[in-house]
Amino acid sequence: MVKRVGILTAGGDAPGLNAAIRGFGRAAVGEYGIELIGFLDGIRGLAENRFVTLDSSSLSGILTQGGTVLGTSRDKVHRMQVGESEKDMSEKILKVYEKNKLDAIVTLGGGGTAKNALRLQKAGINVVHLPKTIDNDIWGTDNSIGFATALEIATEAVDRLHSTAHSHHRIILVEIMGHRAGWLALGAGIAGGADIILIPEIPYNIEKVVEKIEHRKKLGKHFSVIAVAEGAMDVEYAQRIRIADQLIKDADSPETKALAKHNKDRLTDAHREATFDLARKLETMTGLESRVTILGYVQRGGTPVGADRLLATRLGAAGAAAVADGITGVMIATKGGNAVNVPLEKIAGKVKFVPTDHEWVKTAREVETGLGD
Repeated sequence: MVKRVGILTAGGDAPGLNAAIRGFGRAAVGEYGIELIGFLDGIRGLAENRFVTLDSSSLSGILTQGGTVLGTSRDKVHRMQVGESEKDMSEKILKVYEKNKLDAIVTLGGGGTAKNALRLQKAGINVVHLPKTIDNDIWGTDNSIGFATALEIATEAVDRLHSTAHSHHRIILVEIMGHRAGWLALGAGIAGGADIILIPEIPYNIEKVVEKIEHRKKLGKHFSVIAVAEGAMDVEYAQRIRIADQLIKDADSPETKALAKHNKDRLTDAHREATFDLARKLETMTGLESRVTILGYVQRGGTPVGADRLLATRLGAAGAAAVADGITGVMIATKGGNAVNVPLEKIAGKVKFVPTDHEWVKTAREVETGLGD
């Protein structure tokens, strides 16, 4: 019988984390009689055995709060910074797990946390993972906690920027989170009526972007709003990244692999100003004043919308049921509206990219939104 469970939040914060903690806690404590403790500051707090007891009183009033009451960090199980060196904390975490007489650990996080959860499982710890990321790029689940709220925030930003773009006859590029996958930029771009949407999965040709803007000018529309995922790239850069990835894959020694990774890191660093570079080029090529708005962490903050509260509560309660039934080594995912258990081995390290033939992509094209290709 499951008696005592620990829960933690890791990676970037997202709206709905507290709702998930509450959903899991209320079901675990109230329905299944499980004692629950919450580890502070993610994997680091677990390694350092820093926790608080979570009961009905401490779980009350957190449903609508943004962020996470437990705190978070981006530490890795196998490579945690301790002093001036990196250490594998697997054995230490196992000792913490055994010292606290835990039957399972519940992790709330994104793709990186899923990999950490799998490492903990392999170290001999029973783990259940709940998917959280505003990017909605976790493989194996239809939806992730935080995405719905971020989508609302980004959509409102696109809405509001239209009036300024129209009034000043400008091109306004709004950079939206999504380094690897473009779900958020694509969804917000469609919902907010962006004229052009640029996402990582569809490398853009700047001439095509200019062509779309010039076509709008001929129609008397001397402004454009462009939704840009932070990981969006032009075709030339995309080719350089493919070559860099292949060099890493083909490396036949630790030295050559390190060199190849360093080369890719340099490419990635150089890409940080890509949206500003694109704005400068578009201003030169179109004659329209161009401005950039970066939403940044605004997308991750604030009160979760109803959809995220509902999803987080459902997944939390389903997670508690899985733990009570002795089911571990899984992520609680959504598939077709239902909560399902997906083995961690099947999802850890994978990214859910936007398929280029996805319905949202087809919809964008059908309503004459430019995609830069």
